[in-house]
Amino acid sequence: MDITEALRTTAAVRDFTGEPVDDATVAAILDDARFAPSGGNRQPWRVAVVRSQDTMQRFAEVTRPIWDAYMATGEQGRVPFNVIDGAPPEDHATGYPNPLLDAPERTGVVLAIAADLRRVAAVDADADRLPMAGGGSVFPFCWSILLSARSRGVGGVLTTFMSRAEQEVAGELGLPPEHALCALIYLGVPTRIVTRLRREPVAAFASHETFDGPTFGD
Repeated sequence: MDITEALRTTAAVRDFTGEPVDDATVAAILDDARFAPSGGNRQPWRVAVVRSQDTMQRFAEVTRPIWDAYMATGEQGRVPFNVIDGAPPEDHATGYPNPLLDAPERTGVVLAIAADLRRVAAVDADADRLPMAGGGSVFPFCWSILLSARSRGVGGVLTTFMSRAEQEVAGELGLPPEHALCALIYLGVPTRIVTRLRREPVAAFASHETFDGPTFGD
């Protein structure tokens, strides 16, 4: 697939047909993704390829209250779990629809992505704000997984909800000490291919020279 097409048509896919994604395809996807950049080329990622229906059901159970709080906060006009105004909603509804949670058996495979914290340069760990830099050594790898999957007709979505409940599944996943659970990537055969994605134009987020400079991209 042409790289421009892949970049412009890789949507977050959550609804799958239930068809399997075989080991050969998963191996090929990971073989592509391993070339992702990372700080110092340390490649701190570890991947657990999860097919157990019991484990997928467990993921759904643990994620459900987090997802419900996320959706309820959004309905209040706030960004969920943000560090400025991320207070949880009170007396909120439950059972918000989510195909990943409502029908986990339709997911082809889940890739649990962990990072070895001993191999991550968290250069802003002491900043007086939420540290962000460390993710730069892991999330390019995650995005490469999704791009490679798209090129092979496989849909997927990266979720970070489980990071909020890492200790609830750490034992079941055999998460090594000094590792952080960064994401779950759900992969499967999509019920439909979405290729017309809605995104802000360049002029909405880019400016010349400084962040408050003249608009770039008009």
